[in-house]
Amino acid sequence: MNKQKATLLLADGTMFKGTLIGSPGTNGGEICFNTGMTGYQEIYTDPSYTGQIIVSTTSHIGNYGVIDTEVESHYPTIAGIVVNSFSEIYSRLDASGSLQNYLEKYNITGIADIDTRKLVRHIRSKGAMNAIISSEYEEDLAGLKAQLNLVPDMNGLELSSQVCTKEPFFFGDEASPLKVACLDFGIKLNILRNLADRGVYCKVFPAKSTLKELQDWNPDGYFLSNGPGDPAVMGYAVNTTKEILETGKPVFGICLGHQILAEACGISTYKMHHGHRGLNHPIKNILTGKSEITSQNHGFVVKREDVENSEVVEMTHYHLNDNTVAGIKLKNKPAFSVQYHPESSPGPHDSRYLFDDFISLMNK
Repeated sequence: MNKQKATLLLADGTMFKGTLIGSPGTNGGEICFNTGMTGYQEIYTDPSYTGQIIVSTTSHIGNYGVIDTEVESHYPTIAGIVVNSFSEIYSRLDASGSLQNYLEKYNITGIADIDTRKLVRHIRSKGAMNAIISSEYEEDLAGLKAQLNLVPDMNGLELSSQVCTKEPFFFGDEASPLKVACLDFGIKLNILRNLADRGVYCKVFPAKSTLKELQDWNPDGYFLSNGPGDPAVMGYAVNTTKEILETGKPVFGICLGHQILAEACGISTYKMHHGHRGLNHPIKNILTGKSEITSQNHGFVVKREDVENSEVVEMTHYHLNDNTVAGIKLKNKPAFSVQYHPESSPGPHDSRYLFDDFISLMNK
C-alpha cells in the first residue's frame, strides 16, 4: 500500500500527521465524526455529507471492500475521510473492489494512521470546524493554512441545489396505487426503496422545482428529502413547502426536509455544536411512549422553544441524549417530519413505521 505522508489541519491549528489514502491532493471541508460500526460505503455516498470530512470512530475501515449496489447516490460528494486503520484487503467474496480503488476513482483524499479517538474527543470539546487534508504541503504549513482559509463555512451554505437531480426521474412501479412527488435536496436511494416497497410510485424533482411542476403530476402526497447545508438559507424550498401545505395533501419530511417543514411553519433552526452522526441514537416517541434506536446525520436542528410556543406545530419525538427536537407534526394538516433517518441505511429498523404512517395518511 502507498505509504505517502499526509497532513490533517484543523481550523483551530490542531494538526495530525498520517498516511495518505485515496487520491493524492488537497481538499477541505467541515470535519465531523460518525460513530457507526458498519456501512462506510453508504455513509460516503449519502449526499447529506457533501462538503464534509468524515472521521470514522470504528478502528478498521475498508476491510469488507465496496459493492456497486450498496450506495445511497450515484457517487460520493464527501470532502475527505479520516480513519485509524485502513485496509486495502477486503473479506467479502462478492465485493466489486477495494475501498482504496473506490476513493481513487472519485478523487477523494483521505488520511489514515492517526489517533481518531483523540481527534473525536477534540471535536466533541471544541465543536465542528473546517479542516483540510493534504499530501502536497508537507513542508509548507503557511500554504496549507492559506488553502484551509478558502474552505467555505457550513453555516449559511446552500448545497442542495448542487447535489440534487438536474432532471426529474421516476422510481418504483408505475402501476403502484399511490404517487408521491419527492423534492430532492440530496435524497438517499433507500428512502425511495422504502416508498416503492410500500406500493408508491415516486417522481423525484430538482430542489428548486415549483409547486405547479409537482402538481402537474397529480401526486397523492409530497416528500421533503434529506440533504446537505444550512436550511435557514433555503428560502426557495421553504416557500414551496408553504404552498405544498396549502394543498392539504399529506407531507413527510426527513432530516433537512424536517428542518424545511419547520421553517415553513415559522420554526427557526440553528447549527449544533458538533451534530449527531451515527447508528445508535436514542429517540423518545411522545405519541406512543416508546423509545427507538435511530440512524442520524445532521449538523442543524429545529429550535425546541419555537416548537413549544407554536400554535400550529407540536413535537412528536425528541432526542434522549440532549432533548433536541427529533420529530414534529402539524396540528391542522396531514404533515409530519423527523430529524433522523427511518430508512436507516446503514442502521436499525426501529423507525420504518414512519413510512407506513405516511402511506396511511395518503390512503385516508
